[in-house]
Amino acid sequence: MAIRKIITEPDPILRIKSELVKKVDGEIKSLMKDMLETMYAAPGIGLAAVQIGVHKRVVVMDLAKDDSPKNPMYFVNPEVIWKSEKKSIYEEGCLSLPKQFAEIERPEECHIKYLDFEGKERILKAEGLVATCIQHEIDHLNGVLFIDYLSKLKKSFIIKKLKKAKKENEEVHTIF
Repeated sequence: MAIRKIITEPDPILRIKSELVKKVDGEIKSLMKDMLETMYAAPGIGLAAVQIGVHKRVVVMDLAKDDSPKNPMYFVNPEVIWKSEKKSIYEEGCLSLPKQFAEIERPEECHIKYLDFEGKERILKAEGLVATCIQHEIDHLNGVLFIDYLSKLKKSFIIKKLKKAKKENEEVHTIF
């Protein structure tokens, strides 16, 4: 297992739609383990493969609280097959948009069809934070970020802040 570099906005890699996984094999399992280790180290509660530069439809999540045992979830080729009309609002953040948060409205419940770590087809009936998180991660697989749900003004403000932070970070790393 290895911790991978998380790609941050505004990198065009994040906007590329991810490809379906043909088979859950050793390579995909290894990818999921790396993703989980990367997510825990960040720390975060969800990570899509595109966020580490791999354009495969793979997501890992773990919503366990700090004092609870880890509860990793693996999703290969996740697909929303139903979503509720009722909406909920959560403050979302993203490892690809460091230190940026916004309230985002999404369906309160959804059903997700996916392959698990072993490649077995499953259906998840998600609600609350689980529903929000899996929808956020599936958005990543489609090249969509949570800031895309914001007004143009709010979105451009966040992107400007990220560009500035990236530039400052690069300047710090070039000084010896």
